[in-house]
Amino acid sequence: MSGIFVVLVNGESQIEYDRGKSLPAKQLEFLDKMDSKMAQGIVLSGNTIAAPDMVQRAQFVSMQLIAALIDSNDQLIAATCAYLANRLPDLKQLKVDENYNFDLVFDEEYKNKVQVAFNANDLKSSLVH
Repeated sequence: MSGIFVVLVNGESQIEYDRGKSLPAKQLEFLDKMDSKMAQGIVLSGNTIAAPDMVQRAQFVSMQLIAALIDSNDQLIAATCAYLANRLPDLKQLKVDENYNFDLVFDEEYKNKVQVAFNANDLKSSLVH
């Protein structure tokens, strides 16, 4: 199980959810309520799915998370991140592109990028000396 679940939009980390922090009982109950509600059926890509499996639930919750990011709905962002991180312990990343297409990534840990800025002229002059 990975300790961190990361939501990336256009390659940039937007949310880093730490699975090491346990959720309060009320929040765990809310995740159970989400499951109960989804067990009654969901709509994915215009198709009603009467008994969604875990992958379909993850896709549905991911779409809700993306909508919450667009709307800056912090409560829904927190709930959907918690759901994905807790119900899919091997999920490492949710990658979202500019068209809101997404991939659930289970086999690639997120590596924080470090951007290094340098002046090419400074580099040349230091190499010449």
